Amino acid sequence: MNGSLIQLLVLAGIAIFLVLKLRSVLGTREGFEKPPVPLDDVRPRVRRDFEVIEGGPDRDITDHVAEDSDAAKALAAMKQAEPSFQVTPFLEGARAAYEMILIAFEKGELDRIRPFLSDEVEASFAEAIAGRERDGLTVEASFVGMKELALQDATFNKDSRMAEISVRFVGEQTYVVRNKAGEIVEGSPREIKKSRDIWTFARAMGSDDPNWQLVATGD
Repeated sequence: MNGSLIQLLVLAGIAIFLVLKLRSVLGTREGFEKPPVPLDDVRPRVRRDFEVIEGGPDRDITDHVAEDSDAAKALAAMKQAEPSFQVTPFLEGARAAYEMILIAFEKGELDRIRPFLSDEVEASFAEAIAGRERDGLTVEASFVGMKELALQDATFNKDSRMAEISVRFVGEQTYVVRNKAGEIVEGSPREIKKSRDIWTFARAMGSDDPNWQLVATGD
């Protein structure tokens, strides 16, 4: 038996071994089986529960105002002028600013909040604080919590890049006014009062100063 014949027999033996091994592992094809799927028909599965729509509504805006409203268009323009601007973080900052400014005003601590007030609002606050001091009145106030916060309106001037956002606040606080003798003339330390305000904040979008200023107050 020559060398070539021996090699053929060895290769045939290896092939038979591999076939038997594969049959034991994979099993045999019996009965009706689906034909192989052509490669052209293989497509990736698409998850229907997660779909990103290009050009869809900006949820950061539509979560707070109607999609087609003037306020929504103004907020979108603000984002174009300053891409890092986000509405939801702004409202979180407005919430913190409301508490800080409100309590500082009640306590007459105007210097602490001066950078966050426009000249007109600062003058109005200063006049009210001076009036209390002339009457010998002092205020004790403590912020309890926020019951409601909502974006009321928004405007944007593309020429000046000035943005204005009005926010409606409903907060809770304790409020006591004492006269010169220390007697309570208004409020109670055990009574929680609601404060309802609509404040307007303004800022030039794209400016180096990140602070929004309180430019108007109302209810």
